[in-house]
Amino acid sequence: MKTFYIETFGCQMNAHDSEKVVGTLLTQGYTQVETPAEAELVLYNTCSIRDKAEQKVFHRLDQFKHEAGKGSNGKRKTYGVLGCVAQQEGEKIFERAPHVSLVAGSASYGRLPELLVQLEKGDRRVTGLSFDRDDAFETEFTRRTNPHRAYVTIIEGCDKSCAYCVVPFTRGPERSRASESVMNELEQLTGAGYTEVQLLGQNVNSYRDPSPAGWDFATMLERAGQVPGMRRVRFTTSHPRDFGKEIINAIDRTETLCNHVHLPVQSGSSDVLRRMDRQYTRDEYMRRIEWMKKARRDIAITTDIIVGFPGETERDFDDTLKLIDGVEYDAMFIFKYSKRPNTAALAYEDHIPEEEKTRRLMELQERQRGIQLRRNAGYVGLTEHVLVEGYNQATGQWIGRTSQHKTLNFIDAALPAPSQERTLVGEYLDVLVTRASPNSLAGERSAHV
Repeated sequence: MKTFYIETFGCQMNAHDSEKVVGTLLTQGYTQVETPAEAELVLYNTCSIRDKAEQKVFHRLDQFKHEAGKGSNGKRKTYGVLGCVAQQEGEKIFERAPHVSLVAGSASYGRLPELLVQLEKGDRRVTGLSFDRDDAFETEFTRRTNPHRAYVTIIEGCDKSCAYCVVPFTRGPERSRASESVMNELEQLTGAGYTEVQLLGQNVNSYRDPSPAGWDFATMLERAGQVPGMRRVRFTTSHPRDFGKEIINAIDRTETLCNHVHLPVQSGSSDVLRRMDRQYTRDEYMRRIEWMKKARRDIAITTDIIVGFPGETERDFDDTLKLIDGVEYDAMFIFKYSKRPNTAALAYEDHIPEEEKTRRLMELQERQRGIQLRRNAGYVGLTEHVLVEGYNQATGQWIGRTSQHKTLNFIDAALPAPSQERTLVGEYLDVLVTRASPNSLAGERSAHV
């Protein structure tokens, strides 16, 4: 028996990449195990979007090195680094971590079977670092971790040149998947009982169908929402430059499209956006926010913000504070700028001290916490439709997710806890919201519902 262990760090695309890797390994005769100590093949699927993420990779690799030298079958362990750090560092990983035998970026997962053959032959340095394959983001087998919600990649890579970002180097140029291939996968998923999908891409709304059908992203959204059996369609992540009003129109027309948009702004200052090479101004971004605010459906808006970008003045930071006050995001992910290899910002001067970055991050977090509490309080007394995702044994609550991507923890009078006969996981239910906190909602479902 050949055994493997995989650990994943990073975004939804990394999580879905690991599903592809797991599916492929299972078809190659491997068995997945729960710990690296049990495994013959130990894989780490990596993220390099921030410096700390990259440091964690090599720290974890060092921990792996000190695990028992053989797997449960007595064979020597083989270590592999996958994903963004693999693509970024390439063969330098072999020098920094000599116990690693496989270095492969996400575009090489379609070649994984042949890479495994090389490893099984005893090759000590096997690489998969090419972006040449048109079908690089598709693999024949995927082992999905959730039986109700599925990730579907529709575009890989990035053609933008943001001054802080490594994605063009780690994921390669934009490569869109043919619409027929995407639709076939969506129909297979609903046929297998999946009711929610999340369309993935580094710049998902840059999707351009390479087939004669020529769909744009808005068309892909609507068609995905019309697949028989589909209850919800989500998408991430959007780039404001390519975010057109037709996307909002599609959400308004198609109830199966979730009324939630993640639209990273990164900064509220046009000067900082220009230095970041984001290809839009503050006013252009706010125009897109206005489209969403005027939509028929109530669209939840979330974002990413970087604090402490080189040259960010106190006035620039104040512009960001004013922007979040004006938008009132439903959630916000805040990051301190960190230097990344191969990026233009490395040559910039006037880097912000770490303690000032921390101060700005904490001020943004506190401001956003108040906004989220006010916004979530507006849901108290409303009935929300949720997909039940799990059960929290500690609190005695079911865990639901609304179309707007809000967590709604609730008690159910008819089924207080899962039993051998029944669970609510996977069901769509109406739940009355009774309380709100900054990060979630709480509610209840009466016995007669």
